[in-house]
Amino acid sequence: MPPRQAPQQVDGRKTRWEGQHERRRTEFVDAAITAIARFGPEVSTQQIADEAGVARTRLYKHFADAGDLQRAVAARAAESVTAALQPLWRPRGTPMEMITNAVGAYVGWLRENIHLYRYLSRHTGTMDAVADIKTAIGAHLSGLFAGYLTALDGDPRAAEPLGFGIVGFVDTASVRWVDHADGLGHEELTAQLARWIWCVLDETLRASGLSLDPHQPLDLEHPAAATEQATNS
Repeated sequence: MPPRQAPQQVDGRKTRWEGQHERRRTEFVDAAITAIARFGPEVSTQQIADEAGVARTRLYKHFADAGDLQRAVAARAAESVTAALQPLWRPRGTPMEMITNAVGAYVGWLRENIHLYRYLSRHTGTMDAVADIKTAIGAHLSGLFAGYLTALDGDPRAAEPLGFGIVGFVDTASVRWVDHADGLGHEELTAQLARWIWCVLDETLRASGLSLDPHQPLDLEHPAAATEQATNS
């Protein structure tokens, strides 16, 4: 019988340091998010350090460089927008309610976080975060549309350009609105975008000779049930 190996000793000091390191990184990312909201997308590392109440050199004890900090901010932003878009990931109600709730959530997040959005778009190391968020939304919509187009005997090949096209449309219109609202309120913009999106979806269905009532609840867990709600146009 081979000799029993002694259990490895855990270095308590190392564990404490790693825990403190992660806590400090989180605190500095919090400070960065606050500084971005205050100073805008061109916020400097010094302004972030000032917000955190430390010397700038102290930041680099917890981040390899400015790019490392920017990527940490991007990861936090992705978590934030993902949480805000629960109406998209878990849609409920009628088609128009689903569209309105998802669009309203995205427009609301942009309105509250436009400096953060522009910060991510401005820095090369974080641009993938914006693209990844849009890709995740587009892929989710494409999957929903493909399921319903298939169930309704429509053309599922339209699902992907439809999903990603809607993402680009809503994103571009919403960012422009944040900069140039021209008296148009959040709810008004949301209602307009939702109505236009439904027009596109309705036209896609009608191209297959079908129509759905946008004000009748839709069962997303069982796409085949939609065939009972669809009528010939």
